[in-house]
Amino acid sequence: MRRKPPTKTHRQMVEAWKKEPEFKAAYDEMETEFALLRELLAARRRAGLTQAGVAGKMGTRPTAVTRLETALSANKHSPTLATLKKYARAVGCKLEVHLVPSKVR
Repeated sequence: MRRKPPTKTHRQMVEAWKKEPEFKAAYDEMETEFALLRELLAARRRAGLTQAGVAGKMGTRPTAVTRLETALSANKHSPTLATLKKYARAVGCKLEVHLVPSKVR
């Protein structure tokens, strides 16, 4: 049986779901985690590394890197600063943390 190609991309589906107030509220609540995940994945791609490559440079197992990246998108746990620093060094970056004033509503 042939599988039909998707009619919408992931981004299009998320944008449609964001029109639902409950989904949008939950999605907005996780924006920090999503932003951090995008940063990690972009840095890993720029470094030309796989999860296994990052793990080797961090001195850990590939499953630990998978858990780190997956946990951010699933809101399972928050990585420690030490772990984020190791990840940053492994992909040739330096970790910086910034506080940004909240938007007034």
